[in-house]
Amino acid sequence: MSANILQRLKAGEVLLSDGAMGTELQKRGLQQGECPEAINIERPEIVLSIYRDYYNAGSDIAETNTFGGNRARLSKYDLQDKAYLFNKKGAELAKSVCPQGKYVAGSMGPTGEMLEPFGTLPIQTAKDYFKEQAEALAEGGADVLFIETMITLEEITAAIEAAKKATDLPVAASFTFDLTDTGIHTAWGVDVPTAVQQLTDSGADIIGANCGNGIDVIMETVKIMRPLTTLPILAQPNAGMPEIQGDLIVYLETPESIKDKIAALLELGVNILGGCCGTNPDHIKMMRRLIDERKNR
Repeated sequence: MSANILQRLKAGEVLLSDGAMGTELQKRGLQQGECPEAINIERPEIVLSIYRDYYNAGSDIAETNTFGGNRARLSKYDLQDKAYLFNKKGAELAKSVCPQGKYVAGSMGPTGEMLEPFGTLPIQTAKDYFKEQAEALAEGGADVLFIETMITLEEITAAIEAAKKATDLPVAASFTFDLTDTGIHTAWGVDVPTAVQQLTDSGADIIGANCGNGIDVIMETVKIMRPLTTLPILAQPNAGMPEIQGDLIVYLETPESIKDKIAALLELGVNILGGCCGTNPDHIKMMRRLIDERKNR
């Protein structure tokens, strides 16, 4: 089944990923300061409910609750030795409710550390962390790996190479870009053409952009990216920029308010569409309708 996702993309099908995990966990009881990945073991019914809601909303792909599941991130909670367990369980839970013909994507986010030569985390250590995560996700039943929300060439390259070495799963790799007065680039200055070249050279099967400061930066990124590559492109915009309301972080873009821009994004040649921070099953339902309408034209 893992090869089939690339075959479907190559055939021209647009696949729908899911929306946010973190904000959905918060709605369902995740407390401030609590480790999201630990919920896979401690309260699996919450994670299962999120996976089910996204599949029921029309997602072809649901991402595992493992974004921060590497040892570096888990060490903030003194849970680094649970890395393999958390990742394997996250994938197993998703697989248990994954409908036939749909997919589980193993989510792999940044370490939260700066890699050498700019920081202190050795590149080989980062590779070891990503290798462990990829192996656990594969054992748990992931069909594809989503390496996401990266900002440096060094870290995304380490993650791709580790995932490719550890598993035979397809790998999607995406940067988070910012739309600024000096153009589109990551917080560490990686521009879109450089990103496309590096991701291609590193062996990513799918490339793209996620998170960032709203759908506009995703649209502008895809406009630059599409003519530069024949690889499938993934796009997962936020529901706008976060705002603080009391003790809560909220995202104000509704499915209706971004519908036209999502339709335009599809016309730019996106192959996997989904949502990032603040998006929910209602956003995914809207995206499902747009994909189906476009297919049936």
